[in-house]
Amino acid sequence: MTRGRGFPIIRLMSVKKVQKNESSAPTEDQVRLLPIFGIRPGVYLACIYGFIILLALFFLLLYPGISNPGSVLVVSSEPWGAAILIDGVYMGAAPAEVFAAQGNRELELRLPGFNPVRLEIDVGGRLFGSLFFPKKVGINENLTSNDILSAFINEASEFTSWAFTEEASPSYQIPLTLSEAVYRFAFGSTNPEVKNSMDNIIRASSRFVVTRASLRDLIRAKTLFDNNGLSPSPLSLTASALYVVEYLNDNPMAALWLSEVLNEDINILNRENNILSAAGAWGGTIETGNLSFRYINEGYLNNSRNFLAETFIDSFYISETVITREAWELFIESNPYWSKDNITNLISEGLVSDDYLDDSIFSAAPALGIPGISWYSVNAFCQWLSSTLPSNLSGWEVRLPTEAEWEYAARAGLVNTGRFWEWCIDYYTPFNYLIANEDSILALGSQERSLRGGSWINPSGTVSIETRASLPPHFCSAFVSARPIIARIRN
Repeated sequence: MTRGRGFPIIRLMSVKKVQKNESSAPTEDQVRLLPIFGIRPGVYLACIYGFIILLALFFLLLYPGISNPGSVLVVSSEPWGAAILIDGVYMGAAPAEVFAAQGNRELELRLPGFNPVRLEIDVGGRLFGSLFFPKKVGINENLTSNDILSAFINEASEFTSWAFTEEASPSYQIPLTLSEAVYRFAFGSTNPEVKNSMDNIIRASSRFVVTRASLRDLIRAKTLFDNNGLSPSPLSLTASALYVVEYLNDNPMAALWLSEVLNEDINILNRENNILSAAGAWGGTIETGNLSFRYINEGYLNNSRNFLAETFIDSFYISETVITREAWELFIESNPYWSKDNITNLISEGLVSDDYLDDSIFSAAPALGIPGISWYSVNAFCQWLSSTLPSNLSGWEVRLPTEAEWEYAARAGLVNTGRFWEWCIDYYTPFNYLIANEDSILALGSQERSLRGGSWINPSGTVSIETRASLPPHFCSAFVSARPIIARIRN
């Protein structure tokens, strides 16, 4: 404002109106439940929630007992490991908890070597809370065996079959067959003769220990046996340790055995091939069945890698060749049962394999000799040839050689190696130089039979006189034949 002529002068100034930007806040939609049939929401919601809870409790606490009534059977056996069957259906192995439906049920416990146990059970049930607190029924049975020794031998024989497998790995485990057999049977008899026979079987089983896993099984079996199948005590462990010392002392070649099993270079014995046999003089031949047999004197097979020192070999005749095709044809003429035409029956009886006398084998194998013959068929051939022996050889027989006889003859230069692997009469044991009771050796047997000699397929220098191999007795191969001997009939 300024002064002028007595009137105030007003200067108008524009005033800019600043409008405040107002942000629009979101509004909440409110949902209000309406009464239903005049019932307020708070009332009917409580009813709905309560029904859901009751329904859940029904399915958790009552429905399982209504839909599937029954009991849980808590089954144990002594020894443990028995198969549990309910109404003929396998349910597991004892000790175990298995469910049985309500009603009359047949429970059966089975364990190889023991008498089966059959029980008739009236199985009840529980209506309330059976899902969380099922009704349990305890069943504990002691199993018995009519022939503990035979059952134990059968289980121990299963242990020997694992000798033909590889070392265990994280994905491939070997069962503790032998020690489990000891646990099952060792406490079952107080008969001293039976206990002694079982101990001899364990000792003979060492001949089949070829891996660390099987060695652990053997040691566990012995320690269990010394405490009658129970957990070892300090006293029984001491007895087991003394037994091990005695066993190693009785077996001069035990160090070699452990070095091969543990794959360690234990240079205790000189294993060079500086072996000389006492085969010495030989003379005289026998011609029979289109085969020529040459005589070899008795003597000792000394320092062999495969046998005990000073192994005595009785006199015998050995074929100068493996079985010839002409000799085999004579055998077939007299024994058509073993002809190739009967191969279907021979296979069904487990006596030969598909390659028995296969024509394609003959074209690949050396000209001299008959390949593709099984251990069983060769033994039949030997029995037939025994019937052709001259009368002055009464008390003698034709049979396959033992490994010791074969090696004895080979060291005397009477066996030509490298043409065929040749069947031997022995049950194959990986370590046959370990001392064991003869009856126990025969009782254990083996799934395979021994082979010696090497074949035309093996690279030069890979097979020696001491090299051993094995096959199942029914197996037929282009690389396998046989060389029979004439020997005194064994008692």
